[in-house]
Amino acid sequence: MIPAEFDYVRATSVDDAVAALAAHGEDAKVLAGGQSLLPLMRLRLAVPTALVDVGRVDELLGITDEGAELRIGAATTHHDVLDSPLVAEHAPLLVDVTTTVADPAVRHRGTLGGSLAHADPAGDLPAAALVLGATFEVAGPSGRRTVEAAEFFVDYLQSAMGEGDVLVAVRVPKLGAEWGHHYEKFHRVAQSWATVGVAAVVRRDDGAIAEARIGLTNMGPTPLRAAAAEQALAGVAASADSVAVASAHAADGASPPSDLAGQADYRHHLATVLTRRAVVAAAGI
Repeated sequence: MIPAEFDYVRATSVDDAVAALAAHGEDAKVLAGGQSLLPLMRLRLAVPTALVDVGRVDELLGITDEGAELRIGAATTHHDVLDSPLVAEHAPLLVDVTTTVADPAVRHRGTLGGSLAHADPAGDLPAAALVLGATFEVAGPSGRRTVEAAEFFVDYLQSAMGEGDVLVAVRVPKLGAEWGHHYEKFHRVAQSWATVGVAAVVRRDDGAIAEARIGLTNMGPTPLRAAAAEQALAGVAASADSVAVASAHAADGASPPSDLAGQADYRHHLATVLTRRAVVAAAGI
């Protein structure tokens, strides 16, 4: 289908983008890579009155080392994330996850910030942002603020960003060499959304699991931390048996959807299986 008519504005700065959004009202949308927004527009499930293109705003581009964390501009493409030595060294879980996003064509156009701001619980990156403890730099009509990942994802396709806000950057704390990482994803066909996905980072100490962080994809209206499984893993021996016992609690408290890709009980089962695989791989067992 053909999208409805809309105005197009190319922003030259973050402030310019915020001003353009304000000028065009609540139905204006930010355009970065467009890989989530444009398909919705073609189906007329989204009918923005204006698109504010931020794809060439310098402040939104690139990856920099800022001491204890990496700063990734929101309009940085998935391809550039995968191609970054800084990300590979200090946030390798992002490499694991981004490799599974769609296909090379989408990864060359789609952006890290766009995927996160879209807040789709079936998207791969939100769960990774949770377990990495990412923070989001947001600019809006009232100025700039920082939002923790745990507070950023509010509901299905809803984030903490308000009307007229622009996601500027994502800050990702560095993982030390003592952390292992893995993303396990089950999907019905190649390049499709995850039926269920599990992002895990694990820190071992003297033969035990000192800490595990586990994020669940498509197990509710927002990405989730598998808190019960994380607690069950803390301090246990790093063995396949102990991981299997803890993984049985991966879906505790989750409310997964039932749809053509799988019923809720099937997703509960997948969360258990994929958590065990992800933690075993991250822990190097």
